Amino acid sequence: MSKQSGLNELIEPIVVGMDYELVGVEYLPQGKHSILRIYIDKPEGIDVDDCGEVSRQISAMLDVEDPINGEYSLEVSSPGLDRPLFSLAHFEQFIGRRANVRSKMPIDGQRKFVGVIESLNGDIVNLVTDSKSAAIPFDLIDKANLLPEF
Repeated sequence: MSKQSGLNELIEPIVVGMDYELVGVEYLPQGKHSILRIYIDKPEGIDVDDCGEVSRQISAMLDVEDPINGEYSLEVSSPGLDRPLFSLAHFEQFIGRRANVRSKMPIDGQRKFVGVIESLNGDIVNLVTDSKSAAIPFDLIDKANLLPEF
C-alpha cells in the first residue's frame, strides 16, 4: 500500500463522518517542510471554520496513528476555483470544463495539456485542446485541475 492510499484510508472516514466530501489528499515530502494537504467540500461550500474543525479532528488522529515520519505541516482547504482532479469520477463530473493536465511522461511528445474535458473511455481521459485531441491514460496523470471560469 502506498503512503498516499494509506493516508486516504485514515482520513476519509473522519471527513465523511463530519458530513464533508473528501476531494483529495496530497502529501508533498520536502524534508522539514513537508506538507499534508487535505481538500474538503460540501454542497454549500467551505469556510475557514469548516477547515479548522476538520483540521483539529485530523490532527488528533494523526497524533495517535503517526503515519508520517518527521515534521510536516497539515493544511485543510476547499478545492477552490482551480479545483484539483484526483479521480476518474472527478473528470466525469466536470466533463465540458477546461482543465490543466500534466502527465508523468510525454504523450505524443507533450507533458502539459490545457483543454476541455470531452469524455472518458474506460480509464482514458479525452481532452480537446486548441490544436488537437489528447487521450491521456488516467494512471499517467501526474496532476490535474480545473481552470477557473469567470
